[in-house]
Amino acid sequence: MADPAAPTEDGTPKAKNHFTKAMEEAKAGAQALAGEYKEKLSQTTGEWTGDAKSKSEEAREKANAFASDAKIKAGEYANEGKARTSKAIVGLSKMIDENVALIDDKVGPKYGDYVRTASKSMQDAATKLDEKSLDELGEDAKEFVRKSPGLAVGMAVAAGFLFGRMFKKSK
Repeated sequence: MADPAAPTEDGTPKAKNHFTKAMEEAKAGAQALAGEYKEKLSQTTGEWTGDAKSKSEEAREKANAFASDAKIKAGEYANEGKARTSKAIVGLSKMIDENVALIDDKVGPKYGDYVRTASKSMQDAATKLDEKSLDELGEDAKEFVRKSPGLAVGMAVAAGFLFGRMFKKSK
């Protein structure tokens, strides 16, 4: 067997020459592995990106469907609330009409006329409420706030106070 420290034709020891060749082969192998890794990573990343886009589109479609269903349901509830409100106003107006004779007797016909006028106004309001769509009512409310912002704020405060009193917990 030849001495590994013996010089080669170019004057370098054989061991150093073998080491250099082994290093070059290792570098080439590492570069090949890195290339394969980059290719696999690129494929995997592409798959993940495709999956993420697919999941994102599915989630967006589900959210849009949910929002659409919620909008329809909210419209149904709003129409139901509008009908109940109109019915309650008509009921209150009828109750007032039934008691207007008592007001005439107890306080006087002048006040009875005021009550009749108020009852008629309530019936007219209920009729208008029934006839208008939710969009028209929304526009009317916006117009009212534009014309009388102070009154609108005052009414909102009063309504908030009344609701607060109605739902106040007993201590």
